[in-house]
Amino acid sequence: MSRAIWCAVLVAVTLTLPETRQSATFELDEVTVAQLQDWMQSGRYTARRLAELYLQRIETIDRNGPALKSIIETNPDALTIADALDAERKAKGPRGPLHGIPVVIKDNIDTGDKMMTTAGSLALQGSIAAKDAFIVSRLRTAGAVIIGKTNLSEWANFRSTKSASGWSGRGGQVRNPYALDRSPCGSSSGTGAAVAANLAVIGVGTETDGSIVCPSSVNGLVGIKPTIGLVSRSGIIPISHSQDTAGPMTRTVADAAVLLNALAGADPADSATKSARPALDYTKSLDAGALKGKRIGVARKKYFGYSPAADRIIDAAIAEMKAQGAVIVDPTDIPTANQLDDCEFQVLLYEFKAGLNKYLGGLGPSAPVHSLKDVIAFNEREKARELPFFGQEIMLMAEKKGPLTSAAYRTARTTCRQRATTAGIDAVLSKYRLDAIVAPTGSPAWTVDLVNGDHFLGASSTPAAVAGYPSVTVPAGDAHGLPVGLSFIGARWSEAKLIALAYAFEQATKHRRPPRFESAVPMQ
Repeated sequence: MSRAIWCAVLVAVTLTLPETRQSATFELDEVTVAQLQDWMQSGRYTARRLAELYLQRIETIDRNGPALKSIIETNPDALTIADALDAERKAKGPRGPLHGIPVVIKDNIDTGDKMMTTAGSLALQGSIAAKDAFIVSRLRTAGAVIIGKTNLSEWANFRSTKSASGWSGRGGQVRNPYALDRSPCGSSSGTGAAVAANLAVIGVGTETDGSIVCPSSVNGLVGIKPTIGLVSRSGIIPISHSQDTAGPMTRTVADAAVLLNALAGADPADSATKSARPALDYTKSLDAGALKGKRIGVARKKYFGYSPAADRIIDAAIAEMKAQGAVIVDPTDIPTANQLDDCEFQVLLYEFKAGLNKYLGGLGPSAPVHSLKDVIAFNEREKARELPFFGQEIMLMAEKKGPLTSAAYRTARTTCRQRATTAGIDAVLSKYRLDAIVAPTGSPAWTVDLVNGDHFLGASSTPAAVAGYPSVTVPAGDAHGLPVGLSFIGARWSEAKLIALAYAFEQATKHRRPPRFESAVPMQ
């Protein structure tokens, strides 16, 4: 989509970087959910000890050392919650695979506890949600320990056409742990950097267009952007009710499947979830032989060519999938891929105003702001703190829009959806009898550069975002130590199939590498 609205498109902030630093040896580096469950069951660790270790790690790596600034706030009740879960495990056994597992979630997701929910904005400083978002309730029910909330591109990167990926007024600039002068991508940048740097076991991000898959790609993670309606949107600060979704950001496909199991579910407060298919156990999709015989299309014309490094990596990934028995159909381009940008932006402007006004209006009379208009006025009053690097022109455009009953909105929404679904993804899948479409998720991370602006080159997230269809990104390799992801895009409700394909690719290649916190890409 256009540079102005894609959720990872930014102008960066000048950083003063430390010398190259590597983390001290961390005993939980790259551990998985399954490993930690085994260790807690054996008594090697407790939930409290895990929470303590990750909170110490946050202090060492995020607050100090490389100073990633990926965690905007830690949970003051984390150790108390962990203690209760330890007692429950001893008395009754674990609730399930997430019992006692430390998790981080993005700071646009409501938590009815002592932590704020601000979308990174100083306009919501001090705002405490009255109750948990539905997905937070599901995480707590599953036994997860929410140890903190992550920094993000402020307002999920829907404030300015010249915004900075991972920058927020409240949290500052998130750094990419693979090279500290590189973008962490947005808007779930904090979740991406935190999970990549082993500050938590797993994390939750949100996406409107690219904001799960892009930070997952540049931070060497698995990211799942689910079908709209699989995961509840209630209690999440919105951009677009037709495109917003939360989803897993993890170091392995298996952990992403476990987390998606916990997040997915029908929510009476979210009508989109009422049409969701019956709940599945996505861990049953973890088949290392899943690529054999599957027809994989390559969206080459639109999504290759902007990054030679990404092209080389994804071409090698395609060759590997073929070696694993996949039938590669190349090219199989989405015919409407170039027709989505303008209509999408119009839809997002209308839905942002309506959705944000509803969310802010529901915070109650004590809330610091009650409408988009109030946020705009706050930013202007506090421009030294909120507008030091870029403005709020997208917010100003949204404020001028009419209601969702407007003919212009209805036309844009109908046009965009038809182009992305029946004339787009569905048409390609049907024509070539495909199980999935693949493309580079994006380029390697670009340098943060306030003077010259963002160096964003391209990405493949828009068709699935506009359609409301799922996509999964998985590490595919790296260029000079900078990760690049491979995206699997499929039909509505095809998460199980995409997870199977991503898992088979992951198991055949094992491209995930932990970051080394280099100050910049090393000169060869």
